Amino acid sequence: MTFQTPRTEGGASRRHVLSAGLAAAGLGAFPMLARAQGNTLRIGVVSPRSGPLALFGEGDGFVLDQVRKQLAGGIEAGGKRYSVEFIAKDTQSNPVRAAAMAKELINSDKVDFVLSTSTPETVNPVADACEAAGVPALSTTSPWEAFYFGRGAKPGEPSPFKWTYHFCFGVGNFAKLYTDQWSKVPTNRKVGMLLPADADGNAIRGMLIPALQKAGFTVVDAGPYQNGLTDFSAQIALFRKEGVEIFNTFPFPPDFAVFWRQAAQRGLAKQVKVVQMAKAGLFAAELEALGQLGNGLHAGAYWHRSFPFASPATGMTSTQLADAYEKASGKAWNQQIGATASLFDAAVATLRSAADPKDRASLAQAMSRLKADTAVGPVDFTAGPVPNCATTGLVGVQWLRGKGGANKFGLEIVSNADHPKVPLTAAMKPYQLGA
Repeated sequence: MTFQTPRTEGGASRRHVLSAGLAAAGLGAFPMLARAQGNTLRIGVVSPRSGPLALFGEGDGFVLDQVRKQLAGGIEAGGKRYSVEFIAKDTQSNPVRAAAMAKELINSDKVDFVLSTSTPETVNPVADACEAAGVPALSTTSPWEAFYFGRGAKPGEPSPFKWTYHFCFGVGNFAKLYTDQWSKVPTNRKVGMLLPADADGNAIRGMLIPALQKAGFTVVDAGPYQNGLTDFSAQIALFRKEGVEIFNTFPFPPDFAVFWRQAAQRGLAKQVKVVQMAKAGLFAAELEALGQLGNGLHAGAYWHRSFPFASPATGMTSTQLADAYEKASGKAWNQQIGATASLFDAAVATLRSAADPKDRASLAQAMSRLKADTAVGPVDFTAGPVPNCATTGLVGVQWLRGKGGANKFGLEIVSNADHPKVPLTAAMKPYQLGA
């Protein structure tokens, strides 16, 4: 399905509204002339809005609406003014469809630039399609190692990528965060790891486990499993036998709910003191589906309403962005809203810094030297850690029932060693089943 918003309030077309906005600035006929002269920047946006990863894309439409408002008068780049058109596509949480949507944007929609977000299942196939076609692409919300090494790059070798760039946290961020966060609760330092056989799981297994062991944790790896598994009895039995008191996992969100209900039934939930989720446990709806089992679960957050950063592409601070989303949607804010805003922040900064944003090579060069302020904090592609990638920070959070109002779940920031500019909002507590 293609998500476009050709109409706005009152039934007016987007083009009509854009024309009116420019007319007020003395540029009334410019959009029509711009298209004729090639001065419209067409930007594709690919994300999961349906399927098992749909929670990641739930706020994308809202964020995109804010960006469209901010860019209604176009942007200045290379001494020219350009109007901006966004074309959004839904991956349906399917990597094959993600690649197909990217190809459709490139071949049919003739976009100049492709943006994608939310897990390797989205960003990797989109990036591969753009790399093959020679179209600039920018992405976020997937560990950078899964993007870079998961697509064939080799440590110590030159980057094989010319057109595709990515910014996000990485395994090193998790290691720094977890070492600090887990020290806030007394445990035996035995960690049970549940990692799927996918790009995330492979990257974490190969890099995070050695880092945790170096930091003095004993790691019990239950081995790769296929996404969608419905029986975790073997993994639970292993963790109980080994006496793990810290549990860490990177599953598809629906898989964690299956696992944790079984963990409660089989006694593991009473044994562990830290339940650290990644990829799952990012959204309040997941916790509310678990009910009391979700109270006190731990996670990492790549954005929070308390982040002391603003989003230039939406024109809002982090707090304003969260409040506006809740008012518009009637739902609780979630951390992907800020991450999606940061993608547009970096993309707009790229376009504005390019000598010629209609030239693919110019756009790619602009990304390679990009330094931008975003909703998740500064993004600097000149600082590495590898070519084509930039890192952002993580904070440790804990889900607590009632912190979101009434019996709703809310997030408290309990660890900021990896992102010290972000303030703590509470002290971390151990997980206690039934507390």
